[in-house]
Amino acid sequence: MIKNVVFDFGQVLVRFEPSYMVGRYVSEPSDARLLETVVFDRLYWDKLDAGTISDSEAVELIKARLPERLWNVASEIYYNWIYNIPEIDGMRDLVLHIKKEFGVSVFLLSNISRYFAEHSSEIPILELVDKCIFSAVCGKVKPDRDIYEYLCEECNIDPCETVFIDDREKNTKAAEEIGITGYVFDGDAQKLGLYLDGVLKN
Repeated sequence: MIKNVVFDFGQVLVRFEPSYMVGRYVSEPSDARLLETVVFDRLYWDKLDAGTISDSEAVELIKARLPERLWNVASEIYYNWIYNIPEIDGMRDLVLHIKKEFGVSVFLLSNISRYFAEHSSEIPILELVDKCIFSAVCGKVKPDRDIYEYLCEECNIDPCETVFIDDREKNTKAAEEIGITGYVFDGDAQKLGLYLDGVLKN
């Protein structure tokens, strides 16, 4: 019996789109392309997710690759991206539905920076989540096995009673290795809702 539903964050609950984030602050096409490439380079973001560099260190590394005239806007984009992540249509209603209809516990498991974790209370959809596990805070990242074991221990959940929804198959497969049921989200909230209705009724 499934009692727990765990969601990833970016591309599952919200849209993480660098072009949109940059476009809120920059209209000149060549500057926007450069900022998108540099500010959201996985070179920094993977380290931010792992908690091995600070946000201020990341911003300095970003600035080093940009002309000085773009330093201020680069910082603005970086420190405000968490406010430029629209909810994916239907996901708020879905979370409310499964909590009300089935009484399940809802958790978040996300590879994400310490800066986001510190400001997560400002993200409206996370008000619906019972507990959040952030990679930079716990020092473990998906798809490493230990983050899923940490999730179960920290949230006091049984893997066999848990569904994990992520947009990357490598992450769901890693969760399945410890007994969690995985679901690869393709952006279709209605299809996910039908799936959850099915597994939660059993």
